[in-house]
Amino acid sequence: MIEEKRNVLERFKSSGRFRGEGILAFALILPSLLVVGWIILYPILRTFWMSFFDIESPLPGSYPFVGLHNYFAAFKSSDFRMVTEHSLYFTFVSTFFELTLGILIALLLNSPLKFRGFWRSIVVIPWALPTIVNGALWKWIYNGNYGVLNELLHVFHLGGQGHNWLGSPFEALNMVIIADIWKNTSLVVFFILAGLQTIPSDLYEAAKVDGSTPIKSFWNITIPLLVPSIMVVVILRTIDAFKVFDIIYIMTKGGPASGTQTISFYTYQQTFSNEYFGYGSALAYLIVIFTLVIAWFYIKLLRQGTLEGVS
Repeated sequence: MIEEKRNVLERFKSSGRFRGEGILAFALILPSLLVVGWIILYPILRTFWMSFFDIESPLPGSYPFVGLHNYFAAFKSSDFRMVTEHSLYFTFVSTFFELTLGILIALLLNSPLKFRGFWRSIVVIPWALPTIVNGALWKWIYNGNYGVLNELLHVFHLGGQGHNWLGSPFEALNMVIIADIWKNTSLVVFFILAGLQTIPSDLYEAAKVDGSTPIKSFWNITIPLLVPSIMVVVILRTIDAFKVFDIIYIMTKGGPASGTQTISFYTYQQTFSNEYFGYGSALAYLIVIFTLVIAWFYIKLLRQGTLEGVS
């Protein structure tokens, strides 16, 4: 029977009808391929080509070929090293707290709460807000003259009157990180909560019979079974956090004193403000390389069971 089906399939493949349907299928998807190639592939290849030239104008023209000079210039630049440090700090701190808070909130929402559906819907709100709205919201909260944060601290006699939370470089960077954590923790909650739904309750009951405490069950059952969900969300948040731009642009414009300037914002300034298009293209590809390296580091960390209880 299997051999007969195989022969029928081979005869169908060799028939003109099969080739005709293949040509028709290719013709139907060709417009989509052209659109994808023009919108995605062409800019990627064009940017890679531009990174090897000294281009200082958006207009077409003849520009000198400089090879890897733009890449070497980036690594020699103290500004590039500074913004890379800011981006790495932003990425690791925001991802760590988003993952920690996301797991805790997901565990809470997975427990038998009253109005659990309502609380789960509330969690969606920060993530649903556009980043521009989120940045403007937190910029008002941090305002030294009429910000809500200073007013709350004053009400509870904790100071805060007239304090400009975005006035010093390092403090401003941390304040932006808090705004990013508030928005994107919801995404972590979604992934972790979905992973918790797949864990059979029988495992916890069996562990309880064996005398396991809730904490031991968490480390020995929950965390190991959540590793796939954790890996996916960490990689997504790492990529998104390292190339952060929009919330920086809205809240601080990279200031004060370039204290919140990240590698994406630096690339934007060099490319469109200073019109160093060749140098900016090289910076764009360095962002891609750094993002892949960080994602690889996270994957290796999780696979080796660096987190206690994961192996």
